[in-house]
Amino acid sequence: MYYDNELKALKKSGRYRSREVVDNSILDFASNDYLGLAHNKELHNATCKALSKLPLHSSKASLLVNGYHQIHKDFESALCEANGFEDAVILGSGFNANIALIESLVRRGDTLFMDEKYHASGVLASNLNNLHVEFFTHNNMDELAALLKDSPAKRKIIAVEGIYSMDGDIVHKDVFEIADRYDALLIVDEAHSSGVIGSKLMGAFDYYGVDIKPNYIKMGTLGKAYGSFGAFILASEHIVEYLINRAKPIIYATSLSLYDTLLAHNALIYMLKNTEFLKGEIEQRKEIIFEELGIKTEALIVPIVIDDNKKVIEIRDELKRKGFAVGGIRQPTVDKAIIRVIARLGNSCEQLRELCINLAKIKK
Repeated sequence: MYYDNELKALKKSGRYRSREVVDNSILDFASNDYLGLAHNKELHNATCKALSKLPLHSSKASLLVNGYHQIHKDFESALCEANGFEDAVILGSGFNANIALIESLVRRGDTLFMDEKYHASGVLASNLNNLHVEFFTHNNMDELAALLKDSPAKRKIIAVEGIYSMDGDIVHKDVFEIADRYDALLIVDEAHSSGVIGSKLMGAFDYYGVDIKPNYIKMGTLGKAYGSFGAFILASEHIVEYLINRAKPIIYATSLSLYDTLLAHNALIYMLKNTEFLKGEIEQRKEIIFEELGIKTEALIVPIVIDDNKKVIEIRDELKRKGFAVGGIRQPTVDKAIIRVIARLGNSCEQLRELCINLAKIKK
């Protein structure tokens, strides 16, 4: 067959992947449903009820060709109000959002400065159209500042994550001052921080109390803390206007489904109404992680380094037999294989503690 040798090599190295249907009989500590909203029937039922009153249930076309509905506009306005940005545009996924941002913003004569641990979607986008990219050591602000200082680029664009998906650490606060100092556009991928950190749970900008400026761009996904699907980009009116005219995933794709948009809007309302309760639940889980595993985290992502592709799968499978689903993340996704635990609010604190106790025993 065409790729037998490649598949054999993947299996031999412990990097072979396969799809497995979700087993809803075991506890989910693997998915990015941080607030447990994917199981919230009140949000689902309210969304279905509102959608059933409309004359249609599909977006039907692209945003620019009869596919931009009041549901989209209302959600974009709500996101702007909650996050302090001038304008917003929603689209199909976080992967597409990174493609849209990087492929369209970085032009000839520009330089993209990207954290070495930025998401694969951004790395893929950086390989398009012969873009000029300089990677800097993870969260190393001194290195980033030095690169920007010496750069002759026409435009400088920085790409970082609010919370890094595998390490679970937060972007350094200095990135905002550095972007301002060198008049650089700053893209913050808030896929794993939106809904998890900040005084209003809106993410890294909120967490650091940053005043929003025209050079700041925030991207977030709806398939994680929001319990829906899709993504959003928040920026100045100028940047959003440009993206609508140049970003291919916005121009050429069918607009986000009305159900997903309305469900995410309802999730945003829920977060803002229940912020203090949710923050309290998040803090409890962080305390349990520290008590049982000795790991301090500001996020709900808990990476445990195993550094063995085969062993990490053995640990994952052993925990599965005990009733816990966790992520077994292998190279090349990460530098060293990890067990990735998501301390999501969809499970109780008691269940999280039980998982941690079992994990601590197994990994010894």
